[in-house]
Amino acid sequence: MIRHLVLFKLNEGVSRDEERVRAGARAFAELGAQIPELTFWECGWNLSDRPIAYDFAINSAVADADALTRYVEHPAHQAAAAQWREFATWVIADYAF
Repeated sequence: MIRHLVLFKLNEGVSRDEERVRAGARAFAELGAQIPELTFWECGWNLSDRPIAYDFAINSAVADADALTRYVEHPAHQAAAAQWREFATWVIADYAF
């Protein structure tokens, strides 16, 4: 199994209350049901107000490296990620567990 973690940081001046940001969060919330390769899916807004905290997180799992590639290339994932490129940056970590 591979755990796929993503942490998003909203760009300077961008608020989670903006419609485009809410739409991006909805797009990611729906991915778990749209992409069969995902064996686990959760995402949500950060609750911490610490300055080093990121704003939004995805925690997911897939069976193997091939499944991860299919997830990343899936049209629904590509469409959701394209929305976030407009207002955020992110970091990822993929590890076997």
